[in-house]
Amino acid sequence: MRHTDLFYLLALQKVEGVGEINAKKLLSHFGTAEAIFAEKSHKLKKIDRIGSLTVERLKDKSVFEKAEAELRFIEKAHIRAIAFTDKDYPEKLRHCPDSPIVLFSNGNIDLTNRRIISIVGTREITAYGRDFCKDLIATLAPLDPVIVSGFAYGVDITAHLAAIENNLQTVAILAHGLNQIYPKMHKKYMSQVMENGGFMTEFWSSSNPIREQFLQRNRIVAGISEATIVIESAEKGGSLVTASMANDYNRDVFAVPGRISDKYSQGCNNLIKTQKANMLTSAADLVYMLNWDLQQPIKPVQKQLFITLEPDEQKVYDFLNSHGKELLDIIALECSVPVFRLSGILLNMELKGVIRPLPGKLFEVI
Repeated sequence: MRHTDLFYLLALQKVEGVGEINAKKLLSHFGTAEAIFAEKSHKLKKIDRIGSLTVERLKDKSVFEKAEAELRFIEKAHIRAIAFTDKDYPEKLRHCPDSPIVLFSNGNIDLTNRRIISIVGTREITAYGRDFCKDLIATLAPLDPVIVSGFAYGVDITAHLAAIENNLQTVAILAHGLNQIYPKMHKKYMSQVMENGGFMTEFWSSSNPIREQFLQRNRIVAGISEATIVIESAEKGGSLVTASMANDYNRDVFAVPGRISDKYSQGCNNLIKTQKANMLTSAADLVYMLNWDLQQPIKPVQKQLFITLEPDEQKVYDFLNSHGKELLDIIALECSVPVFRLSGILLNMELKGVIRPLPGKLFEVI
C-alpha cells in the first residue's frame, strides 16, 4: 500500500462516528480515502447515513496529525499495514461487513489459500480441555491448518503453543496495539509466535487493552477463519460472543461437550443444545464437517501395497476388518483405546488410506 493511501486510511479511521461499515460505503463511492477528505460537503451528505455531524467531523484536520503520528510508529516498528482492498487481506474476513478497513501485523503470517480455524475458550482451562486442545491440533497437523486465537490465558495460549509444537502457523489476534503485549506473562512466547506466524490487530499503538476492545477483537477471530471451535466455556464468557459472531458470519461453529456438572462445559453444552454449534468429539468430526478430506491442497496419494501401521492402528484395523463398519464409541470400547486418542489414530489411518469415515461417526476399512 502506498504511503499516501495508508495515511488517509488512518485518518479516516480516526474520524469519530464513521466506523467500518460507513467507511467502506464512502470508499466504495469515492474510490480512495484521500478523495473522501477532498470531497465537497454537499456531495458527502448525499451518501446514505452520512449526516451533517459526520461531514463536519470529516472536515476536522486534527485527524491528520493523529494519522501522521501513527504512520511514524508503523514505519519505525516495521509494522505491516494491510487495507481491506489489498489482495493479501484475509479473504474470509474481507467479506464481513464490519471488518477493519486496515489491519496491522508483524511476524511471518501467510493466510493465502490456507485452511484457517479459530480456537477459543475459557481462561480457566481444565486438564480435560487442555488435553483435548493439544490432541486436536496434533491430529490435524498433517492437514497443515493455521491456528488462530487471542493470546489470552487458558485455551488461547494452549492452542498457540500446540500449533508451534506441531510446526503449524499460528496467528494471535490482539485487542491492543502492536507496541505492547497482554497479558505480560505471555511476552516469553512472542518470539515463538513470530517465527511460526505472528500477531495481528486493528488497534493503533495508542490503544491499551480494555474490555470493550476484547469483545471488538472477537469479530476478527470469528471472521478470519472458516470455523470457530469452543473448547471450554462457562455459561457466560467472551468465547460465546465469538461463537455468536461466527454464526452471524455464517461460519461453522463447533463446541466440545462435557459433563453437565462441569462449570466450564456449560457454555459448550448450551451451544450444542440450542443448535448454535456442532458437537466436536474428535478431529475426524471437524475434517468431515468442513469437507477437508475432499478439498485441495491435499494431494491424492497412490495407495501403497504394504502400509506400516502402529500397534494401536493395527488393532483398530483388525477389528474393523473383521466386524465391518462400526461406531467410534464401539471401536474405542472394543479396542480399549480412549476416544480422545482414537480420534487421532483414525485420522492417521484415514490419511494412510486404509479406512474411511462415514456419516454418523461410523468408520470402515477401505
